[in-house]
Amino acid sequence: MKRMGMRHRPTYRIVVTDARRSRDGEYIESLGHYDPRTKLLEVDLERAKHWLSHGAQPTDTAGKLIRRYERQQTEPRKPEPEKSPTEIAAEAAAEAGIMPAPPDQAAEQADEAEAPAEMAAANASEPDEKLPSTETEAEEANTETETPVEGGQGERAD
Repeated sequence: MKRMGMRHRPTYRIVVTDARRSRDGEYIESLGHYDPRTKLLEVDLERAKHWLSHGAQPTDTAGKLIRRYERQQTEPRKPEPEKSPTEIAAEAAAEAGIMPAPPDQAAEQADEAEAPAEMAAANASEPDEKLPSTETEAEEANTETETPVEGGQGERAD
């Protein structure tokens, strides 16, 4: 395997090389590549089998990667799970350019829409407790609040 890529971002080429050459030196043939960060792996299995049949000895890592790629190619792919109606509607809205609210926000909006109706029903069934019964009580309630005085100091009027 020949190390490629940038510092701290390695990618590797799976290559056929003479054992006496350095790791990143000249090689005879490139069989594929591997990116350990994204787990992207591609190998030319036909050429790998050709070299193995001619006596090539893969390193431990190269051998594991070749076997992994073989398994990936021979295993049947799992079908994608069916999408729910909400996912289908969200995709259709996205294609149309409409941005639907995320599911958690949609639930909150529905709760908020129901809340005023519930409050109105609760208020209709319960009598108001703190309403002044006479005009004198109403006047007393109004005089207890602060009133602004000219001059802008915000002093209390007595």
